[in-house]
Amino acid sequence: MVFPLQVTGAETRRRGKVLVGPVSLHLAGVGATVVIGPNGSGKTSLLGLLHGTARLHAGTIAWQLPMDQARAVQSFVFQRPVMLRRSVVDNIAYPLLIRGLPKAKAMAQALDWAKRVGLGDMPYRAAPSLSGGEQQKLALARAFITAPQVVFLDEPCASLDGRATAEIEAILQDQKAQGTRLVMSTHDMGQARRLADEIVFLRGGQVHETGPAAQFFDAPQTDAARAFLNGDIVE
Repeated sequence: MVFPLQVTGAETRRRGKVLVGPVSLHLAGVGATVVIGPNGSGKTSLLGLLHGTARLHAGTIAWQLPMDQARAVQSFVFQRPVMLRRSVVDNIAYPLLIRGLPKAKAMAQALDWAKRVGLGDMPYRAAPSLSGGEQQKLALARAFITAPQVVFLDEPCASLDGRATAEIEAILQDQKAQGTRLVMSTHDMGQARRLADEIVFLRGGQVHETGPAAQFFDAPQTDAARAFLNGDIVE
Protein backbone atom coordinates (compact mmCIF):
# COMPACT_ATOMS: atom_id res chain seq x y z
CA MET A 1 0.00 0.00 0.00
CA VAL A 2 1.37 3.38 -1.07
CA PHE A 3 -0.25 5.29 1.84
CA PRO A 4 0.15 6.96 4.25
CA LEU A 5 1.94 9.89 2.65
CA GLN A 6 4.07 12.12 4.85
CA VAL A 7 5.04 15.53 3.50
CA THR A 8 7.48 17.61 5.54
CA GLY A 9 8.58 21.12 4.62
CA ALA A 10 8.08 20.45 0.90
CA GLU A 11 8.67 23.31 -1.51
CA THR A 12 8.68 23.83 -5.26
CA ARG A 13 9.93 26.89 -7.13
CA ARG A 14 9.99 28.29 -10.64
CA ARG A 15 12.67 30.76 -11.71
CA GLY A 16 13.49 31.32 -8.08
CA LYS A 17 9.90 32.06 -7.07
CA VAL A 18 8.29 29.79 -4.49
CA LEU A 19 5.07 28.39 -5.93
CA VAL A 20 4.18 26.18 -2.97
CA GLY A 21 5.79 25.70 0.39
CA PRO A 22 6.94 24.99 2.86
CA VAL A 23 4.10 22.46 3.11
CA SER A 24 3.68 19.71 5.68
CA LEU A 25 0.84 17.19 5.32
CA HIS A 26 -0.13 13.71 6.40
CA LEU A 27 -2.51 11.88 4.07
CA ALA A 28 -3.99 8.54 5.05
CA GLY A 29 -5.18 5.91 2.64
CA VAL A 30 -8.95 6.30 2.29
CA GLY A 31 -11.46 8.76 0.85
CA ALA A 32 -11.04 12.01 -1.03
CA THR A 33 -8.89 14.99 -0.11
CA VAL A 34 -10.06 18.18 -1.81
CA VAL A 35 -7.66 21.11 -2.11
CA ILE A 36 -9.31 24.53 -2.16
CA GLY A 37 -8.13 28.11 -1.97
CA PRO A 38 -8.09 31.46 -3.77
CA ASN A 39 -6.90 31.70 -7.37
CA GLY A 40 -3.11 31.64 -7.40
CA SER A 41 -2.86 29.92 -4.02
CA GLY A 42 -0.89 27.01 -5.49
CA LYS A 43 -3.47 24.23 -5.84
CA THR A 44 -2.15 22.93 -9.16
CA SER A 45 1.46 23.21 -8.01
CA LEU A 46 0.70 21.28 -4.83
CA LEU A 47 -0.86 18.40 -6.77
CA GLY A 48 2.12 18.35 -9.12
CA LEU A 49 4.51 18.37 -6.19
CA LEU A 50 2.79 15.42 -4.54
CA HIS A 51 2.55 13.47 -7.80
CA GLY A 52 6.10 14.21 -8.88
CA THR A 53 5.52 16.37 -11.96
CA ALA A 54 6.74 19.46 -10.07
CA ARG A 55 10.31 19.43 -8.80
CA LEU A 56 10.88 19.07 -5.07
CA HIS A 57 13.34 21.83 -4.15
CA ALA A 58 13.23 21.44 -0.37
CA GLY A 59 11.77 19.14 2.25
CA THR A 60 10.67 15.54 1.87
CA ILE A 61 7.77 13.58 0.37
CA ALA A 62 7.69 10.06 1.77
CA TRP A 63 5.35 7.36 0.51
CA GLN A 64 5.24 3.91 2.06
CA LEU A 65 6.81 2.53 -1.12
CA PRO A 66 10.03 3.61 -2.86
CA MET A 67 9.33 6.61 -5.08
CA ASP A 68 9.51 4.74 -8.39
CA GLN A 69 7.05 2.12 -7.12
CA ALA A 70 4.77 4.80 -5.63
CA ARG A 71 4.56 6.67 -8.93
CA ALA A 72 3.71 3.44 -10.77
CA VAL A 73 0.43 3.17 -8.83
CA GLN A 74 -0.66 6.79 -9.41
CA SER A 75 -2.53 8.62 -12.16
CA PHE A 76 -3.07 12.32 -12.84
CA VAL A 77 -6.05 13.99 -14.54
CA PHE A 78 -5.40 17.48 -15.86
CA GLN A 79 -7.88 20.35 -15.92
CA ARG A 80 -7.62 20.39 -19.72
CA PRO A 81 -7.37 16.78 -20.91
CA VAL A 82 -4.57 15.80 -23.25
CA MET A 83 -5.98 13.87 -26.22
CA LEU A 84 -3.84 11.68 -28.43
CA ARG A 85 -4.77 11.96 -32.11
CA ARG A 86 -6.33 8.54 -31.98
CA SER A 87 -9.71 6.97 -31.27
CA VAL A 88 -11.42 6.94 -27.88
CA VAL A 89 -10.44 3.32 -27.18
CA ASP A 90 -6.88 3.86 -28.40
CA ASN A 91 -6.55 6.74 -25.92
CA ILE A 92 -7.99 4.72 -23.04
CA ALA A 93 -5.87 1.65 -23.82
CA TYR A 94 -2.62 3.61 -24.10
CA PRO A 95 -1.48 3.27 -20.45
CA LEU A 96 -1.93 -0.50 -20.64
CA LEU A 97 -0.08 -0.78 -23.94
CA ILE A 98 2.97 1.11 -22.68
CA ARG A 99 3.00 -1.25 -19.69
CA GLY A 100 3.29 -4.18 -22.06
CA LEU A 101 -0.22 -5.64 -21.93
CA PRO A 102 -1.13 -7.50 -25.15
CA LYS A 103 -3.12 -5.29 -27.49
CA ALA A 104 -6.21 -7.52 -27.56
CA LYS A 105 -6.50 -7.47 -23.76
CA ALA A 106 -5.79 -3.73 -23.57
CA MET A 107 -8.46 -2.94 -26.16
CA ALA A 108 -11.02 -5.17 -24.42
CA GLN A 109 -10.44 -3.34 -21.13
CA ALA A 110 -10.58 0.00 -22.92
CA LEU A 111 -13.95 -0.86 -24.48
CA ASP A 112 -15.26 -1.83 -21.05
CA TRP A 113 -14.06 1.45 -19.54
CA ALA A 114 -15.55 3.44 -22.41
CA LYS A 115 -18.92 1.94 -21.48
CA ARG A 116 -18.37 2.58 -17.76
CA VAL A 117 -17.82 6.31 -18.29
CA GLY A 118 -20.62 6.77 -20.82
CA LEU A 119 -18.61 6.65 -24.04
CA GLY A 120 -19.72 3.19 -25.10
CA ASP A 121 -21.55 4.46 -28.18
CA MET A 122 -18.50 6.25 -29.60
CA PRO A 123 -15.45 4.00 -29.03
CA TYR A 124 -13.93 4.62 -32.46
CA ARG A 125 -14.51 8.35 -32.72
CA ALA A 126 -11.46 10.57 -32.93
CA ALA A 127 -10.78 11.69 -29.38
CA PRO A 128 -9.97 15.35 -30.28
CA SER A 129 -13.48 15.70 -31.77
CA LEU A 130 -15.21 14.98 -28.44
CA SER A 131 -16.91 17.66 -26.37
CA GLY A 132 -15.20 18.97 -23.23
CA GLY A 133 -17.23 16.75 -20.95
CA GLU A 134 -16.64 13.69 -23.14
CA GLN A 135 -12.91 14.35 -23.20
CA GLN A 136 -12.85 14.55 -19.40
CA LYS A 137 -14.71 11.23 -19.18
CA LEU A 138 -12.08 9.74 -21.47
CA ALA A 139 -9.33 11.18 -19.30
CA LEU A 140 -10.90 9.57 -16.22
CA ALA A 141 -11.17 6.19 -17.95
CA ARG A 142 -7.52 6.44 -19.01
CA ALA A 143 -6.52 7.31 -15.45
CA PHE A 144 -8.52 4.55 -13.77
CA ILE A 145 -7.87 1.73 -16.26
CA THR A 146 -4.55 0.86 -14.60
CA ALA A 147 -6.30 0.39 -11.23
CA PRO A 148 -4.17 3.04 -9.47
CA GLN A 149 -4.13 3.34 -5.71
CA VAL A 150 -4.28 7.14 -5.89
CA VAL A 151 -5.50 9.55 -8.56
CA PHE A 152 -4.69 13.27 -8.57
CA LEU A 153 -7.23 15.50 -10.33
CA ASP A 154 -6.69 19.17 -11.09
CA GLU A 155 -10.11 20.86 -11.22
CA PRO A 156 -11.58 18.08 -13.38
CA CYS A 157 -14.93 19.85 -13.86
CA ALA A 158 -13.69 23.35 -14.66
CA SER A 159 -15.66 24.88 -17.55
CA LEU A 160 -18.12 21.94 -17.71
CA ASP A 161 -21.87 22.39 -17.52
CA GLY A 162 -24.01 21.00 -14.72
CA ARG A 163 -24.91 17.75 -16.46
CA ALA A 164 -21.30 16.92 -17.37
CA THR A 165 -20.17 17.83 -13.85
CA ALA A 166 -22.75 15.49 -12.32
CA GLU A 167 -21.60 12.65 -14.59
CA ILE A 168 -17.95 13.21 -13.71
CA GLU A 169 -18.76 13.34 -10.00
CA ALA A 170 -20.70 10.06 -10.26
CA ILE A 171 -17.63 8.37 -11.75
CA LEU A 172 -15.43 9.76 -8.97
CA GLN A 173 -17.85 8.70 -6.23
CA ASP A 174 -17.96 5.20 -7.69
CA GLN A 175 -14.18 4.89 -7.78
CA LYS A 176 -13.86 6.27 -4.27
CA ALA A 177 -16.36 3.68 -3.06
CA GLN A 178 -14.18 1.00 -4.65
CA GLY A 179 -11.19 2.17 -2.63
CA THR A 180 -9.33 4.48 -5.00
CA ARG A 181 -7.74 7.36 -3.09
CA LEU A 182 -8.61 10.73 -4.65
CA VAL A 183 -6.67 13.97 -4.21
CA MET A 184 -8.22 16.78 -6.21
CA SER A 185 -8.47 20.53 -6.46
CA THR A 186 -11.61 22.51 -7.19
CA HIS A 187 -12.90 26.05 -7.13
CA ASP A 188 -16.48 24.78 -6.75
CA MET A 189 -17.43 24.74 -3.07
CA GLY A 190 -20.57 22.73 -3.79
CA GLN A 191 -18.43 20.07 -5.40
CA ALA A 192 -16.01 20.13 -2.48
CA ARG A 193 -18.89 19.55 -0.07
CA ARG A 194 -20.23 16.67 -2.17
CA LEU A 195 -16.95 14.83 -2.70
CA ALA A 196 -14.55 15.67 0.12
CA ASP A 197 -13.77 13.59 3.17
CA GLU A 198 -10.89 15.93 4.00
CA ILE A 199 -10.16 19.54 3.08
CA VAL A 200 -6.80 21.20 2.53
CA PHE A 201 -7.18 24.99 2.40
CA LEU A 202 -4.27 26.71 0.67
CA ARG A 203 -3.40 30.36 0.94
CA GLY A 204 -0.27 31.95 -0.49
CA GLY A 205 1.24 28.59 -1.36
CA GLN A 206 0.97 27.24 2.16
CA VAL A 207 -1.47 25.00 3.99
CA HIS A 208 -3.55 27.44 6.00
CA GLU A 209 -6.00 24.93 7.43
CA THR A 210 -6.76 21.24 7.05
CA GLY A 211 -9.19 18.78 8.58
CA PRO A 212 -12.29 16.65 8.07
CA ALA A 213 -14.61 18.17 5.49
CA ALA A 214 -17.66 18.37 7.76
CA GLN A 215 -15.64 20.14 10.44
CA PHE A 216 -14.08 22.57 7.98
CA PHE A 217 -17.36 23.62 6.40
CA ASP A 218 -19.32 23.77 9.66
CA ALA A 219 -16.68 25.40 11.87
CA PRO A 220 -13.58 26.69 10.05
CA GLN A 221 -10.80 27.49 12.48
CA THR A 222 -9.24 30.55 10.82
CA ASP A 223 -10.51 33.97 9.78
CA ALA A 224 -9.19 33.44 6.25
CA ALA A 225 -11.09 30.16 5.84
CA ARG A 226 -14.29 31.72 7.17
CA ALA A 227 -13.91 34.65 4.79
CA PHE A 228 -13.22 32.35 1.84
CA LEU A 229 -16.29 30.24 2.52
CA ASN A 230 -18.33 33.43 2.88
CA GLY A 231 -17.31 34.43 -0.66
CA ASP A 232 -15.08 37.29 0.44
CA ILE A 233 -11.89 38.13 -1.44
CA VAL A 234 -8.98 36.36 0.21
CA GLU A 235 -5.42 36.94 -0.98
